[in-house]
Amino acid sequence: MPTETLDFRSDTVTKPTPAMRAAIAEAELGDDVLGDDPTVNRLQERIAEMLGKEAALFVPSGTMSNLTGVRLHCRAGDELICEAGCHIYNFEQSGYAQLFGVSARPVEGVAGVMRLEQLEELVRPGDPHFVRTRLVCLENTHNRGGGKIQPYDVVEAICRWAHDAGLRTHLDGARLFNAIVATGIEAPRWTRHFDTVSVCFSKGLGAPVGSALTGPRELIDEAVRHRKVLGGGMRQAGVLAAAALYALDHHVERLADDHANARRLAEAIAQIDRLQLADDSIDTNLLFFRVDPALGTAAEFCTALKRRGLLMLATSRTTIRAVTHLGLTERDVDRAAEILRDSALAGG
Repeated sequence: MPTETLDFRSDTVTKPTPAMRAAIAEAELGDDVLGDDPTVNRLQERIAEMLGKEAALFVPSGTMSNLTGVRLHCRAGDELICEAGCHIYNFEQSGYAQLFGVSARPVEGVAGVMRLEQLEELVRPGDPHFVRTRLVCLENTHNRGGGKIQPYDVVEAICRWAHDAGLRTHLDGARLFNAIVATGIEAPRWTRHFDTVSVCFSKGLGAPVGSALTGPRELIDEAVRHRKVLGGGMRQAGVLAAAALYALDHHVERLADDHANARRLAEAIAQIDRLQLADDSIDTNLLFFRVDPALGTAAEFCTALKRRGLLMLATSRTTIRAVTHLGLTERDVDRAAEILRDSALAGG
């Protein structure tokens, strides 16, 4: 394998920058389980303010943040409604079912976007034969939708309907900052429609660990209990919170560079025979493309790319995902396009 490997598998592969490492080293620490870590407290106050919520809770992962969010709104015998391709339904082991006895009702959207008319008849009757419909979950941006931004008017309409129907709303906003930067719509406008919002610091923002759950103070106080039983209580967690604070200060606006790089890569892929973009519209930093069967399976093509120093992720037998992030430059994108072109010409 070439000495320099370009990693487009995910925006979670980023390493802390030297300045972020310095912030980690200098973090003021305490015991967060006792509420005494000043850096964690600053992060929680900061992200709550940024998202227009009363309070926030720092947790180790987006999976824990979403799981805690679902637990706040649902009990055993309850049901959540979500898009069929969403992360909560596909990539978090149905933890809400394993641990809390909550079921999910998936709805097939288009590129991860549901329509209001798909949901209007889904609230179960108040009859003991049925589960109780309690929650609607949206994901913004949508991973399997190719980094698709949920249209703002759709978000507004679905959440208004949900609240009118007596349902709660939760946003898996793992990449919400990508949507904020790409649209120019400020964070509180996106989040005001949701009872709870999860955001991730270890994806496009480049921190090594951590997510936050935000919402009303009463719910976040209860979330502390759920984080504890899920094993998410951390002690001198300021070493992690310092990285997230640095990311919020320095790595938000630069997400626009990742979006531009994703479009640049997509334009190059569109010119390569035997590769086809799954969607010509690139909203943010994710893109998917299909591999001609003549080149083998997507996994086999990824193996060929790896030999040439390029890492991408096979997501089905025919589809590959590429993600741009702060560890990749415009020059890296051009080199990746060259490797893709050479590999396609070589037949894998």
